[in-house]
Formats: sequence, C-alpha cells, structure tokens
Amino acid sequence: MQDLLLYISERAYVTPELKKAIFTAFQTIEVKKGDTILEEGQRAKYMYFVNKGILHNYYHHDGRQVSSWFYFENQFITAWSSFYSQKPSFETIECIEDCILFRVSYSDYQKLIADFPAFGNFTRLLAEEILVILDEFSKSWSFLSAKEKYQSLRSYFPQIELRVKLGLIASFLGISQETLSRIRAEK
Repeated sequence: MQDLLLYISERAYVTPELKKAIFTAFQTIEVKKGDTILEEGQRAKYMYFVNKGILHNYYHHDGRQVSSWFYFENQFITAWSSFYSQKPSFETIECIEDCILFRVSYSDYQKLIADFPAFGNFTRLLAEEILVILDEFSKSWSFLSAKEKYQSLRSYFPQIELRVKLGLIASFLGISQETLSRIRAEK
C-alpha cells in the first residue's frame, strides 16, 4: 500500500495515526481480467486505488457498449456519481488486465473524512482533480475532430495503445475501429 500512501501524502499531511487508519480502512483485492467490480444498476459501495492493472467504466447506448474512461496505475476509480450520491450506477466497471486494487468502503471513506481533517482535504483535492479532467473533456470533446480526440486521449494516456484493445479506444472516441486505424496510420 505504499503507492496509495504516497499518492495521499503528496496531497495531504499523513500523521502516523492517519497512516494506520488508511491501512485499516483500505483492503487489498485481486481481480482478474474481464471481471467487473461494479455492474450497472448497483450502488457503488467502494472507491478503488489502482495498484496494478487497467480498468474502464462503460455504459450502454443504443445497444452498444461505450467506454467512458480508462484508469491506470496510481489512479482512483469508482462510478463517481453513484459513489458520492449512493444511488444506482448507470455504468459498469471492468478490469482490462489482471488488477491489484486497494478499496475503501463508502462508510470507511466517510469515517476517515470525519476523523482526519487532512484526509478530508485530500478527498476534496481528489474530487477537484477529477472534476477538472471531466470538465475539460466534456467542454471540448464535442468540438474536436476524431483525430483531435485521439490526440487528446493519447496526451492523457500516452501508452494506452500498448495495453488497451483498439475497439475499446474507438468506443471511447465514438468512432469505428476502422476510422481509428486510419487515424493511427496518419501519424
């Protein structure tokens, strides 16, 4: 859990008491490639820190699976609106690779916030980081060409093509796999 502790300590002061509480609240789980950690319609009971592997959120639109985001090592993942509101999720979270995750339940997350102001500050900063990324993407996304979307995705995830199937990348970009292949050939 050292990577998790480092991630938190880069954003908040971690006392020995908070460190102990983090180690108690977060559980290590191993999940296989292709497994889901949340199904559409379920309430997101956990937030995860990716220690190893890749996951993606997806939802269904017009009978098609649409990837909505990718999560790599040293990132937090959950169905954000479901976790924060404790309402059913409109998306599924699936492992793209075998994963080692550190998870914290919603109730333990809230207890850490209540008991440790530094952790509360960390969670605020985390929420702000996520909001900025999602806001930047949502505001510019509809005005970008397919090629510009691909370039933007690669700026966020430079090694994505080495670890994620092209079909999932095309789904995220809202284009066909053939169009993605043409764009990649233009490099």
